[in-house]
Order: sequence, then structure tokens, then C-alpha cells
Amino acid sequence: MRFTPVLACLLLRFAAAQTPDPLEIVRRSVEQDRLNFRRANDYSYVQHTEQRELDEQGRIRRIESRTFDVIVIDGEPYEKLVARNGKPLSEAEARKEQQKLDRELARRRSEDPGRRSRRMSKEEKRRMEGREFAREIPEAFRFRLAGEERLEGRPEWVIDAEPKPGYKGKVKRADLLSKFRGRLWIDQQDYQWIRVEAETIAPVRFGWILAKLDPGAKMVFEQRRVHDEVWLPSRAHMQLSARLALIRKLRGEVEVLWRDYRKFQADSRITEVSEAPLAP
Repeated sequence: MRFTPVLACLLLRFAAAQTPDPLEIVRRSVEQDRLNFRRANDYSYVQHTEQRELDEQGRIRRIESRTFDVIVIDGEPYEKLVARNGKPLSEAEARKEQQKLDRELARRRSEDPGRRSRRMSKEEKRRMEGREFAREIPEAFRFRLAGEERLEGRPEWVIDAEPKPGYKGKVKRADLLSKFRGRLWIDQQDYQWIRVEAETIAPVRFGWILAKLDPGAKMVFEQRRVHDEVWLPSRAHMQLSARLALIRKLRGEVEVLWRDYRKFQADSRITEVSEAPLAP
């Protein structure tokens, strides 16, 4: 068969048609994530947070951790402390935490409709801002399909993301995206992010205390499929070097683990919360 320019052109077009468009994959994944926003409030879970302070040589100087049982009360998460530094709370501490939860439940039961409406509107506004921020991601980066892998037995697209030069965010805090580059692992079946690795490439200033995150800070975020219906966080890890008040140098790691997702049932007004039986 003669390899003519026309044939070469056709082959190139065919190859291009078979190659997934990474931008469209990311756009679809961002829209799919809206389902998680709605379904996440149907779950309680355990959240374990560990902070590690490092010295100049990167050795661990101090470790602090806290473990929470998190439930959603009337649309908002509530964190009940259950362990500190790897040890369960004492009897007195546990009783105090239960009393705090009981007071919160009582407060919600007696909340007047106007106050509840304002609180729910504020929470919905916060969630909307989060969704709008996520929709900026496809616009803020140039994407390149780096390959395909299998994670936990599922095929994933691997996509590299580099910030677009001159990008200007349209929503609150979206300009922060230009200070990161990363790599995404996106599930080919559900179009969900199973893993994200990101690194700061420019200083990131945040907070009223004038803290600054130095370039080179690394972050990892992972999700997993729960009950075959929703993707929920499983792990986040941040390795950072920062300056507090732009003077004091801080080095450390923060790791958050989410586990023991339990689907619960609650009426829409509040506050009796009962967990549904777990599937095997």
C-alpha cells in the first residue's frame, strides 16, 4: 500500500479521534463532582488529622493528632472529638464532648424558622462558592494526557495540569489556581478524581495573620468509591514550608484520613440521627 499524503492525513485524523481530549475529561469530571456535593451529606464518618512539626533537616520534632466522629446535623457537619494523640478520651472528656453534642442538638430543635433559613442560606452560599471555584479549574490550566494507569483495579486517565499564563479568575480566590501545577488521576468509568498531586510554583499568601506558603509545597488528595454510589475523600497530605507573619519559618506535614463512612437517615428538620445498616 502506497503511503500517500492523503493516507497520512487520514491516519492522523483517526489517531486524533481515538485520543481522549484531556480538557473535556476534566470538564466532565468537574460536573460529575456535583453529585458528590449532594450525596456527601448522607454520610457520617471518622476523620483523623495528624500534624507533624519538622526541624531544618526534615526530622520530626513533634506530632499531634486528633480524631473526630463527624455527623451532619441539619445540613452541616458536626465534629465530635473522640481521641487525641492516638488515645481515646478519658471518661470525663468523653462525657463533656457528648454534652456539647447534646446542647447542639437541643439548639437545633428549638431554632426558629427564620434563623434556620438564614443559616441554611449561608451554608448553601458557601457550597455554591465551592462549586463555582471548581468550575474555574478547566479554564485555569493547560492539560496534557500523560498516559493511562490502573488504580485499585480501575482504569484511570493520568493528566498533567500547568497554569495558563495570564489567567485571571472570575470567582473568589480563583487566582490561587495560577500558583499551582499538578497531576490528576481520573476514573475512566465515573469521571471522578481518584488522586490529585499538586505543587506550589509561586508564594501563596493567606489569612489575616500574613502567613505565606513557599514554592515547593506539595499536596496529595485521594478519593474512593463508597457504597457504589458516591466518591468521598479518603486521604489528604500536605508537606509545606511556610512563613508566619512573613518572618518565622515553619516546616511541617499535615495528613488527614477519612474512614468508616456510614450512611445515616435523618428527617429534614433535624435532629434525630440514626445510621442505616452497612452493606457487607
